[in-house]
Amino acid sequence: MRSAQDVTVLRLGHRPGRDERITTHVGLTARALGADGVVLAGAARSRADTVVDITDRFGGPFDVETTEEPKRRIREFEGTVVHLTMYGEPIQDVEDDIRTHHETEPLLVVVGAEKVPFEVYERADYNVGVTNQPHSEIASLAVFLDRLYEGAQLDREWDDPDQVVVPMETGKKVVDPEDLEDAD
Repeated sequence: MRSAQDVTVLRLGHRPGRDERITTHVGLTARALGADGVVLAGAARSRADTVVDITDRFGGPFDVETTEEPKRRIREFEGTVVHLTMYGEPIQDVEDDIRTHHETEPLLVVVGAEKVPFEVYERADYNVGVTNQPHSEIASLAVFLDRLYEGAQLDREWDDPDQVVVPMETGKKVVDPEDLEDAD
């Protein structure tokens, strides 16, 4: 399922008090849908802690970093930069090209919080629109990762979880993984 190349999601910007849940959900979506790691703006340190906690409880691997210089990370990234924006080329027109690049080099997937500086559009190898309508960066990231992995990430096995969700038609059940082994 996983390519030999990494996929890192960079959350560009974070407005404290306004973006707490959104930034957390960008990190959780990146983790759940196949990215190898997330980089959050320095103001989002507490959000990084939340994503690390979820990774510790539900398994990894998944890297979480913060940076004080997100634009520098984009400028200096060695690989393909994909910027998710409603102004970009339709995903269905570029997904095959991006997938081909991903076979040989890492991807940095950039999602914004505030107005994205024009230099990000210029540096990006692909400015990608998941529809060209206003909507959530979380939705864009989820659709992008699902298209990139062609759904294979949905069957991922997680390493060393402390908790496992048991799929059920109705209800909620979270157990210790050892309890699943005992039931077999």
